[in-house]
Amino acid sequence: MTANSQPTLREQVEDFLFREAALLDDWRLDDWVDLFTQDARYVVPTTDLPDGDPKRDLVFIDDDITRLRARAVRLNSRHAHREYPWSRTRRFVSNVRVEETDNGELSVASNVLVYRFRAGEGAPYVGSINYILRRDGGNLKIAYRHAVLDLEALSWHGAVSIIF
Repeated sequence: MTANSQPTLREQVEDFLFREAALLDDWRLDDWVDLFTQDARYVVPTTDLPDGDPKRDLVFIDDDITRLRARAVRLNSRHAHREYPWSRTRRFVSNVRVEETDNGELSVASNVLVYRFRAGEGAPYVGSINYILRRDGGNLKIAYRHAVLDLEALSWHGAVSIIF
């Protein structure tokens, strides 16, 4: 890209996803929640049912904006024993695909690798995240985030207390 050219749509989306990853790695959860629309939904299905629907299936996470804010408050407090002191994480986002829908929203898919370090141990979380992004003025916002863990089980990870 030259100095005078505008970033492509994919580059804009990648920048957004990289910023989201940095906010999570820096444990800036309140700023992360601000990336969501007021009618947002965030779903993480269980590892044995990656296509699970929270309306009929058990899932790890099924949050609206109110639950997301409450989750951020709890994880930022000393009451989240699984995350006090906080885990150190490093996220890698790749294979970003973007399609613009007929209603102007962006359908985005990416692969994600999160390394979590806590209490002298490290664990990788591998998966994919599908988004519906909306434009809000000059910014992108998350209307829907669906994160699927590729792991067959969480037995050696112990918990999904970090936000995948």
